[in-house]
Amino acid sequence: MTDPLKIAYSPCPNDTFVFHAWAHGRVPDAPALDVTFADIDITNGMAERGEFDVLKVSYAVLPWVLDDYALLPCGGALGRGCGPLVLTREPGAAKDLAGKTVAVPSERSTAYLLFRLWAAAEVPGGVGQIQVLPFHEIMPAVRDGKVDAGLVIHEARFTYQNYGLHRLADMGEHWELTTGLPIPLGAIVAKRSLGAERLRAVADATRTSVRMAWDDPEASRAYVLEHAQEMDPAVADQHIGLYVNEFTAELGEYGYAAVRGLLTRAAAEGLVPPLGPDALEFV
Repeated sequence: MTDPLKIAYSPCPNDTFVFHAWAHGRVPDAPALDVTFADIDITNGMAERGEFDVLKVSYAVLPWVLDDYALLPCGGALGRGCGPLVLTREPGAAKDLAGKTVAVPSERSTAYLLFRLWAAAEVPGGVGQIQVLPFHEIMPAVRDGKVDAGLVIHEARFTYQNYGLHRLADMGEHWELTTGLPIPLGAIVAKRSLGAERLRAVADATRTSVRMAWDDPEASRAYVLEHAQEMDPAVADQHIGLYVNEFTAELGEYGYAAVRGLLTRAAAEGLVPPLGPDALEFV
């Protein structure tokens, strides 16, 4: 009997929604899973250390892990109107960030790459200091004056007003206006050492799990809310609606173009190593 695949993904509603059916043995003929929950900054590090068979990671970390991991053509988070936001205590303009301290959830995150590409175009002289904080600490830090601005992700799109904060800029909006492409956020990767047959089985199980979640959304509801860190159910539904879409079922032409576009631009800015020509190809 084959050992379960070790998989790590976040407790966020989009991931628990996507993987609920597979994690609960409901996907026919799929490999068994041994699930670990971890925030994206942790899973990025896990991928760099090669610690799990399957991982949810930031697209931004791919240049460091694609020697050992293959990008799955499904299961991830891309979309439109779902990018990270830069928040401040007072309304302002992009130029006001010049020389200021900005809290970010990770320097190896897609959000950070999008922010750096935006800042290079919109903040003359650039921002000052970058401070890495867990994403749930960023809005309180901005509200309390510990940092000048914060880069937020996930459900913060729906809740930042509760902290009395203002949206300075939308990184996804900037990306879409300048490229016309969807916003690449989170990817699913699997170890190349699993071999082509098992990699295809992982991709097939992921696609089936996504479709089963769409076919019966109520089946995953308890699992989603159990791990959603006391998130309001309506916010969890908004989160799923935004981040689980056609690109989750299949990256497709525009999905791959978005990933290549992000990493090519980031490499040109010296933010990530350049990708090899076949780095994103699946088996």
